[in-house]
Amino acid sequence: MTETPNPHIIDADTLTGEMRPIRRAVLSLGSNLGERMATLQGAVNAIADTPEVWVTGISPIYETDPVDCPDDAKTFLNAVVLIDTTLAANRLLDRALSIEEAFGRERGDVVNAPRTLDVDLIVVGDRRSDEPHLVLPHPRAAQRAFVLKPWFDLEPDAVLPDAGPISELLADLGMDGVRLCEDLTLEVE
Repeated sequence: MTETPNPHIIDADTLTGEMRPIRRAVLSLGSNLGERMATLQGAVNAIADTPEVWVTGISPIYETDPVDCPDDAKTFLNAVVLIDTTLAANRLLDRALSIEEAFGRERGDVVNAPRTLDVDLIVVGDRRSDEPHLVLPHPRAAQRAFVLKPWFDLEPDAVLPDAGPISELLADLGMDGVRLCEDLTLEVE
């Protein structure tokens, strides 16, 4: 169904002439509870359905060993989604959290507990943030092969701000516990 814009609603940006820059953002997706593949596909679709967000790349899927998780945690499926967006980083974070909640993410007292869905903002343009609810670039991305490898597949020349080229970071970390799932793919549906 195609929606016709309401001609009686005036876009505030049109009134002010304010330009909102388009920023490249890197989102990391992970799931280790429930129907992992269906959850990741649903998250990709939800991201693509977000106003002012354009999906420009989806990495291959990797099955990864849990990192810093409780001993009984199961393996994750992980992927990276590249987007262009005019959303502010805080609004993008709000959207990521709402997508997690829509797929049954429950937050408790256990750090890195198993989860149906994790949507992390890795970078949003060159934005830096050190607020309690939003740290950019993501503070642990440089130590996570499950983030760096799928990102590397999409942008081998990418640089993680304040950390360096992702190719070098990945070479230092290695690929232990990160396995390509050749039979699984994600796409915007």
